[in-house]
Amino acid sequence: MTLLFGISAASPRFVDRVLSRSICARLCWIAIAFAAAPVLVIAQTDEIQVYDANIAEVGKFNLMLHNNFTPDGRKTPAFPGGVESNGALVGVAEWAYGVTDWFEQGLYLPLYSFSKNDGATYNGFKLRWLFVKPHAEDHRFFYGVNFEFSVNQKQWDPRHFTSEVRPIIGWHLHPVDIIVNPIMDTSYTGGFKSLDFAPAIRVAYNFSKKWAAAAEEYADYGQFRQFYSATEQSHQIWAVMDHSGKFLNIETGVGFGLTAASDKVTLKLMLSRDLN
Repeated sequence: MTLLFGISAASPRFVDRVLSRSICARLCWIAIAFAAAPVLVIAQTDEIQVYDANIAEVGKFNLMLHNNFTPDGRKTPAFPGGVESNGALVGVAEWAYGVTDWFEQGLYLPLYSFSKNDGATYNGFKLRWLFVKPHAEDHRFFYGVNFEFSVNQKQWDPRHFTSEVRPIIGWHLHPVDIIVNPIMDTSYTGGFKSLDFAPAIRVAYNFSKKWAAAAEEYADYGQFRQFYSATEQSHQIWAVMDHSGKFLNIETGVGFGLTAASDKVTLKLMLSRDLN
């Protein structure tokens, strides 16, 4: 303390420089933390699905149960205190209602996980607004856009509020479907260039109206301001089977990570049906 006051009295400019450097260093760390936050938003997910612009019929409620298990994943949480993906089961109940033939309202509740480091946890909920070309399944070219607003618990995301914008572009080529979802995620910091680009792609072959096989890819390239290097990007390739039944629709698949930033093996199971 005496030394500091001595230096201050003898050389105020020196102290100013020291304090300025300290403040700058702290601001740099804060800036890095805020810049990293959008990346962490999509480091884990409850929904592994490519949207095809099909929605619930007008006046009908639909329930879809998403469950994803990662037997071989990353052993370090995406952020301190976060859910560890290795050995974790993550799921959510997705409730949907057909408002019009071009608009579906959705609610994801509850979002939950069972992980080695946190045990059973409630992770939050999401609101969804899906706008599509009416009766997309009957058209060769179809499109839509989905908006999601998430309220997150601290172990799921360091940001309490985040959102997703998911454009939908696709072609029914009979029997082949090609669908692209150029997803963008935001934690409401940094403007447009801080949006995180996490596209999903699906190429499916329809054996019949009830059965289909597909290859899917889910990726995370990072923020638009500066994409990750190839090794830091997340890429998973999936083999998927779909079955549309009278009482229950099933989608199941297995995904394999292609980079060090990806979970090595993930399994998914989606069950859905109309409730009325």
